[in-house]
Amino acid sequence: MGAPADLLEPIADRGGAAQPLLTVRGLTKHFPVRSGAFGGRKTVRAVDGVSFDVAKGETVGIVGESGCGKSTTARLLMHLMDRDGGDILYDGMTVGSELSLRELRRGMQMVFQDSYASLNPRLTLEESIAFGPKVHGLADRAARALARELLGKVGLRPETFAGRYPHEISGGQRQRVNIARALALSPRLVILDEAVSALDKSVEAQVLNLLTELKREFGLTYIFISHDLDVVRYISDRVLVMYLGEVVEVGPVERLWDRPAHPYTRALLAAMPSSDPEWRTTAAPLAGDPPNPIDPPMACRFHTRCPFAEAVCSTVVPEFATLDSTGHQVACHMSRPRSGHSCAPHGSPRAG
Repeated sequence: MGAPADLLEPIADRGGAAQPLLTVRGLTKHFPVRSGAFGGRKTVRAVDGVSFDVAKGETVGIVGESGCGKSTTARLLMHLMDRDGGDILYDGMTVGSELSLRELRRGMQMVFQDSYASLNPRLTLEESIAFGPKVHGLADRAARALARELLGKVGLRPETFAGRYPHEISGGQRQRVNIARALALSPRLVILDEAVSALDKSVEAQVLNLLTELKREFGLTYIFISHDLDVVRYISDRVLVMYLGEVVEVGPVERLWDRPAHPYTRALLAAMPSSDPEWRTTAAPLAGDPPNPIDPPMACRFHTRCPFAEAVCSTVVPEFATLDSTGHQVACHMSRPRSGHSCAPHGSPRAG
């Protein structure tokens, strides 16, 4: 017996364009670890009170050094691991109480970095894409027809690729299959976790262009996680900068590139490679490795590496300040009026 005709329709828009598609408040994940030979217990603060919104139809990039919590945040959003605290709302519905995990998976899908490990080696490409819709009740014939249609959408001719196995195609082609599989349940939000970082540059450009086309055709919203700032700038509308499990700056991509407010964001941008000899970095923009997330610095977690750190940075947690009408926000004492830092502007603080 076939499924209802509307099974693979996207979850209906509930709140209009003004309501964020995804709202995250206080998202937290701590991992207990054993310290020393005699079993002392400590905690890795992988994600520590992360909050942000994703508007309908936008692409939000998440950047930061390895270990900052980007991928853990993605896995918490997809409920691939349990969160310790915080709320996740999908189009105004609280996940867990108002929206089931099954419904969430219909509305939100993820594409991982390792294109080969993401696919079952025993299933053909057609079977891999059709698997999700069949689990949700679509008849086998309809699911396979959908799989072939999606193969065509991602630039793989179904008559050539439908019967192949993952080991028979290239990495770029496998990632196209993973994108097709993510679209099979008609999600409105797709999380891309380092989805192009394992590809060579020519293939990376093709996949990025494909993502742009699919976003336009299907009305998708993206969360794009990457360490490659050039790629993030190309594809994103807004960018979140993470450091040691916390968001330290967020704003429109061009605004953040032109006027980065947090010293960590400035260091990341300064470290970007350049082919222009006039813009080559001659001194390391950021000294040292990130502190141990088991025992992060007090107050501002960046103060141990910040060239502008003052006493207030090690004693008072910086609050978010809104810098302008574009929504550019930063958690830094230098940007918050009357914070106690010598570089802070005068006047009344604007709440973040």
